[in-house]
Amino acid sequence: MREEKELYSAVVCFLYKDDKILLGVKTQKIGKGKRNGYGGGVEDESILDCAVRELKEETGGVVAQPGDLEKIAIVHFHNTKSDGKTFVCKVHFFLVHKWKGEVKETEEMAEPKWFSINNLPLDEMMPSDKEWLPIALNGKKIIVKAYLGPFQEKSIGDVEITYVSSFLER
Repeated sequence: MREEKELYSAVVCFLYKDDKILLGVKTQKIGKGKRNGYGGGVEDESILDCAVRELKEETGGVVAQPGDLEKIAIVHFHNTKSDGKTFVCKVHFFLVHKWKGEVKETEEMAEPKWFSINNLPLDEMMPSDKEWLPIALNGKKIIVKAYLGPFQEKSIGDVEITYVSSFLER
C-alpha cells in the first residue's frame, strides 16, 4: 500500500519568463506523476529561505535570491486520507523572475518544460490547480482553500478563492 505523506507547510516556485512558466513532473511523494513547479516542505527556516533551497535542490542547481521571488498565492490544501483522517497543508506559491543556472532533471523532478500561462497542461496538474492557478498567474494575489481526497488525486469540494492586496502577515 502506498504511504500517504502528511505535510503541513510547503512552497512551490514557478520559474517565469516571457509569460511562460517551467513545470516538471513530480517523481515522488505528494503530486507524484503530476506537472508542478519546484518546491517542497518547510524545515526549520523561513518561507523564502525554503523556496530558495527547494528551488536549488529540485532543479539541480538553479539559484535565485529571495528578492527575485514574487508571492502569488497561498493555498490551504485540506486533505482527506484514505483512512478518513484529515490534515491541512499551507503552500506558498511564488513566481521566480530572475535566477542563475540551468534546470536539470533531478531525483524529484523530471521532464522540465515551458508552458504559456494561458495554455497550461491543467489536466496533467494537481486537481484543484485549474480553479485557481490561472487567476494567480494573471496578476491577482489570492488565498485559496482547496479540498482533496486520498493521495491528492481528486477534488472533493468547491475551491474557495479570496482576493487580497498583499500577503503581509498571512
